[in-house]
Order: sequence, then structure tokens, then C-alpha cells
Amino acid sequence: MSFAWPFALLLVLAVPLVLGLYVAALRRRRRQAISYSSVALLRAAVPPRTRWLRHVPVAALLAAIGVLALASARPELTRDVPAQKTSIILAPDESGSTCSTDLLPDRLAVAQRGALQFVNSEPSGTQIGLVLFNVYTELAVPPTTDRGALDHALEHLTTGPGTAIGAVILQALDAIAQVDPQVKPVANSVLGAEATPSELGGTSGSRGSTGTAAKRGSEGYVPDIIVLLTDGANNRGITPLQAAPFAAARRVRVYTIGYATTHGPGLLECTPQQRGGFGGGGFGGGGFGGGSGNPLVADLAPLKEVPQMTGGKSYTARSASQLSQVFAHLSKDVRVQKEHDEVTAEFAIIGALLALAGFAASIRWGAHP
Repeated sequence: MSFAWPFALLLVLAVPLVLGLYVAALRRRRRQAISYSSVALLRAAVPPRTRWLRHVPVAALLAAIGVLALASARPELTRDVPAQKTSIILAPDESGSTCSTDLLPDRLAVAQRGALQFVNSEPSGTQIGLVLFNVYTELAVPPTTDRGALDHALEHLTTGPGTAIGAVILQALDAIAQVDPQVKPVANSVLGAEATPSELGGTSGSRGSTGTAAKRGSEGYVPDIIVLLTDGANNRGITPLQAAPFAAARRVRVYTIGYATTHGPGLLECTPQQRGGFGGGGFGGGGFGGGSGNPLVADLAPLKEVPQMTGGKSYTARSASQLSQVFAHLSKDVRVQKEHDEVTAEFAIIGALLALAGFAASIRWGAHP
């Protein structure tokens, strides 16, 4: 069990405080009691049951205070959600930098192998969607259990200039919204635009501010997740850190994978099959304007911050084998998701019933010390 407002647990200290006052009152009454010549005769006149029953109202009150104090801290129970109830949106990078040969045969091929490995290792009932991105984002495959459609799309990735990491997070949220009514879609006007804190205030599904590093909402995370795979830095439209609060507000976790080597990009030679329709392979057809960072090197700082803001996890891979291991670990991480259910109402009801029981007992047996 966990608590959304753990600081409220300090109210539990009221239990020993009230108990101490009650014990002190009992002792004071004993000192003020009138002496009686025959204690044995007095004990015989008062049944043993009466002596302890008079403490029942106070005991019920103490229990009610303790339970209501726990309720004020908003208790949550954690349960496992099978992967069959999870929708996973896989978002691989299709920017021109993926033609680099620092990972053999090239980054795109290595990412394809890892993504195919991940898709086909998931249980057959898990819904997986595919959102692709370079300068644009595209929902290539809506969430589905059809592994054939996913395999076909992953085997036919094509590149284009630009790396719109922030926009693909928003596109992935819209894909999840199609299959999970708990997740509200993102306004189309935000896609590709700069988000401001005031725009974040209008999103649904959050409790509290959405403009800060997100804390889990009172209802926990939804079981759906986003897995983002990139080898570069955002240089188009909304930034990853601007997009992350939209995911946090909808209680969607974002897992990120930054991959490629650090010693250099290698050659940028896209095969004819890899060249997309956005100006050819490499970095032609519009280039990399409007952003920051080296487009040939994964910008790991935001890739680590986004999962921290949304409750996900970040991974890095410097080789093809490491990327394969990352996908293997990721598959285990998402196989069973944790879902948090708040049980404040249940605790409040129990506390109220205990308080009523104490009141009834005080009428029946007397609560005066």
C-alpha cells in the first residue's frame, strides 16, 4: 500500500494523544473516588463484563480516528495489469541520421531488428501500435494484435529529414486515445507547435499542475505506454520536455531508448529502399533547421527527463547487441504493468462506521471514564 498524501499520516498521532488523555482521566477519577469499606463486595456487585464494556466506545473512537487518518492520506493499492490489457505504442525514429553506419549495417537496420524482436516477444493479446517520425509524424499501424501488419510496417521503414521527437509523443497519445477512453486526445493545434504552460492547463485526466515534473495522478497510471526510439536530437516543432506534460496529464508512461555510438556517425548512405519521400535520404530536402543539438547524436538529457516526468524509464544502447538487450529488458518491464487504485472512500466508510459504533456503544454502556 502507498499513499498519495503521506504527510497526512501525521494525523495518526491523534490516536496515542487521545488514548493518553483517556488514561489520564481514568487515573484522576480513581484518585477522586470515594473509599468503600468492602472492595470485594463492590466487585461482586459490578459484573466483570460491565467493567470492560465501558471502554468499548473509546476503543471504537480511537479506531475510527486511526482509519480516518489513513483515509486522509489517500491510500492506494497496487495491482498487476496483464500485458493483454496494455496498449503499447512503438515510435521508432526514421530521420536521415538512421542511415549512419556506425552500427552495422546501419542504425535503421539495427533499430528494425530490435523493434521486430520486441513486437514478436509480446503476448499475442497485447495491442501494439506503430507511430513513425522524422520531420513529420505518422500513425503507420493503429494499436492491433495483428503481428503481420506490424512486421510489414517495420520491415519497410523509410527515412526523411528532421527529428520531431516531441510531436511523436503527442501523436502516440492520440493513438492510445483511440483505444482507451481514459486517455483524452491531444488538440491538433498543438502538433508541431510550441506548447506553453497555459496550453497545458486545459488538458484532461490530471489532478494538480501539469506544467511540473509530473507526479502520478490520484488514479495511478493507465496501463498504456509509449516506447520511443531515437538516435538524434529534436529539431522540429514542440520539444520532448514540452510534450511530456501532455503524457503526464493523461497518466501515460513514456519509455525512451537513445541509441548509436559516441565516436562518430559513420557514413550516411541510405539504400534506395530506405529513402523516403521527404527530399531523399540523408539530410537533404529541408535539412535540420528550427532546433538545437547535434542531429547525429542522441540527445540523452531530455530522453532521461521525459520518463522521469511521466513515470517511465530511459535506456541507452551503444551497439547493436546492447540495443537487443535493451529491448529484451523492456519486454520484461512492460509485460506486467502496475496500476494504482485509490481506496480512500473505503477507508472513510470504515472510519465512519467505527465512529457510529462508538457512539452507539456509549449510549448502551456509557462512555464516561
